Amino acid sequence: MRKIDPERQQAKRRQIMEAAGNCFARRGFHATTTAEICAEAGMSPGNLFHYFDSKSAIVEAIVEEERADTAAYFAALDESSDLLEALLDFLDAVMAFAADKTYARLALEIAAEATRNPAINTQMAAGDAQTRADIARLLRGAMANGQVDAGLEPEQAASWIVALIDGVFSRLAMDPGFDPQREAPMLRLVVSRFLKAGSAR
Repeated sequence: MRKIDPERQQAKRRQIMEAAGNCFARRGFHATTTAEICAEAGMSPGNLFHYFDSKSAIVEAIVEEERADTAAYFAALDESSDLLEALLDFLDAVMAFAADKTYARLALEIAAEATRNPAINTQMAAGDAQTRADIARLLRGAMANGQVDAGLEPEQAASWIVALIDGVFSRLAMDPGFDPQREAPMLRLVVSRFLKAGSAR
């Protein structure tokens, strides 16, 4: 019996996810066929279905990877000496992703699919809850360090920060002239003024 190579298997899954993401961003989830994904990935349908049994399964894997990457990002921030600056740097990273047209279109396409697919909706809700909890944890640490206004309620502040992030992608959908790279300093300024000590009074 041939041994399974976990690294090779993961590389194949990643290849399919990247190919599907490109197709979904270009054509939309429902307009994209598995044949198009196979052509983009350079593999046969049989090979693709060995790793994913449906387009929805690919989306679920993309959402899970995003959740895991974001969780790992925040875990690495816990040791930062300036937690407010670390949070503002996270916003800069978000805006850099938003400036990537393929990433932004894919994010919007997945969000739309989440309104139709309960499994993806549940996944995205779990990821959203985790991100808000991670931001709230970061804010509590920054409050303890005197870097963020202790009069703010961390969970509520985290929800508003996530709402601003969501708004960036909604703005991209509505306004083709919206430039995330140009607007990144303004988002940083808005959030820093909101969070700085004394802002809640």
